[in-house]
Amino acid sequence: MGVNVSVVAVDAGNSKTDVALIGEDGTVLSTARGGGFQPPYVGVEAALDVLAGALDEAFAALPGPVGSVGHVSACLANADLPVEEAELAGALEARGWGTSVQVRNDTFAILRAGVDEPRGVAVVCGAGINCVGMVPDGRTARFPAIGRISGDWGGGAGLAEEALWFAARAEDGRGELTELARVLPGHFGLDSMYALIEALHRGTIPLTRRHELTPVLFATAVAGDPVAAALVERLAQEVVAMASVALTRLGLLEEAAPVLLGGSVLAARHPQLNDRIAELLAARAPKAVVRVVSEPPVLGAALLGLDVTGAAPEVHRRLRAQYA
Repeated sequence: MGVNVSVVAVDAGNSKTDVALIGEDGTVLSTARGGGFQPPYVGVEAALDVLAGALDEAFAALPGPVGSVGHVSACLANADLPVEEAELAGALEARGWGTSVQVRNDTFAILRAGVDEPRGVAVVCGAGINCVGMVPDGRTARFPAIGRISGDWGGGAGLAEEALWFAARAEDGRGELTELARVLPGHFGLDSMYALIEALHRGTIPLTRRHELTPVLFATAVAGDPVAAALVERLAQEVVAMASVALTRLGLLEEAAPVLLGGSVLAARHPQLNDRIAELLAARAPKAVVRVVSEPPVLGAALLGLDVTGAAPEVHRRLRAQYA
């Protein structure tokens, strides 16, 4: 008799993919990690091949031959719009990895990992910024979250660009003075913004290294630089704006609803940012309960899968206990 897999949980981000195979009683049967999921750059099929490699590894690690495979719960980066979720779900169904498939944006995995029931709001600020909310009756709140064309501001990449903009203008005289003009190039061992601009433009310093400037921005804000502090303040306001809108859409604004903070920028727990978020949100949603998510997103994908299969509460608890 083979090993029965009730849920195939997939959390696929831009840089890595985590897979967990869950048994009918909530036991984690096996796990695996693969590369990033980037269909906009490599195409859908090539991106699914990355998932396939991680799944093959997870199935090979099962404690026996495969019996049956049930629901596939995939929380995927770059599934920003419902139409993209539907397209990717169709592509996953064609692979035949399970008897049913549900695809969600990966922000839903972070939210579900941090709550005992599918109820609350999560704001994620990593390279970009996004916010989703859900309630047990299946309603959700979300934003397109695809950059400035969808009204977004913030995220690590956006903060770095803003810091560079203000620093460049401070050095050449078009803008107000700020320590950013000294500390940003100094991070790379350079003595001027001109030198840093040239290095980024000509590729001496890869543009991908701009994310290193976000912690520099926060440190400069803590040191009292008004320009840096204003950028941190704006990010706090953006986070609270997204969370408040999501809470309102779901009718949770007047309830003790969880508001979870995730992603590298918020998980770093910068006091000047996170404390300000809590302060601003208390004015907009006094009953909201704010905390930083520490649980792995693949747990959220697995819990979403158990929600679909109708698993009993003790199955959910058993699964969560394995990630405690």
